[in-house]
Amino acid sequence: MSPTPLAPEAVVLDMDGTLLDTEEAYRIALQEAVEACGHRAGEDFYAALVGISSRERGALVRAALGPDFPWEECLRDYRARKARLLSGALRSKPGANELLAEIAEQRLSCAVATSASRRTALVALKAAGLLHSIPVLITRDDVSAGKPDPAVFLRAATSLGAEPARCLAVEDSPPGITAALEAGMRVVMVPDVVPPSAALRQAGLVIAADLLEVRAMLRNLRNGEALMP
Repeated sequence: MSPTPLAPEAVVLDMDGTLLDTEEAYRIALQEAVEACGHRAGEDFYAALVGISSRERGALVRAALGPDFPWEECLRDYRARKARLLSGALRSKPGANELLAEIAEQRLSCAVATSASRRTALVALKAAGLLHSIPVLITRDDVSAGKPDPAVFLRAATSLGAEPARCLAVEDSPPGITAALEAGMRVVMVPDVVPPSAALRQAGLVIAADLLEVRAMLRNLRNGEALMP
């Protein structure tokens, strides 16, 4: 059966905070690394960095903590702390396996588009038991600019052979949502550590409680119904 006009040809998934339950570990690691450098890192500080790769974080951190903040030293410490916190098995987000199974059942193309490095993404997805379900992986290493720049989503669409307008992106962070929208994709937000802003709500952003709800949305789209379940 040919797809309905509303049905996507491909699904592009964010990784951290969307497929994987990693953001709390990342927050703890970064806050501890910043504090080890003699600065305080509150909740708002980390929230402003969610969804942005380490390459782009340096300028934001120095803007918040001062131009002399030792970001390179902090970054090395952060990565070491993060690795310790994430050693062993990782938890996927509720509904991740079910959503990936639904994507496969509908024979939709699928990619992960992440701000993480390829090495980190491969290790994390393997530890969570999801790597075998991800046919295409686009990382920060594959593009010239990370989220909120749309490059990672555009690269994912190209790799899948799908027009961005026929892709459904699933994201948890405002930078990722901005990137996917700029790429021309429809977007579903599954909030994690950063709630949707008033502006995003007023703009009519589709918001799902979890990935199980996203699976229900995909079923609706397959049946020619609206995006919301």
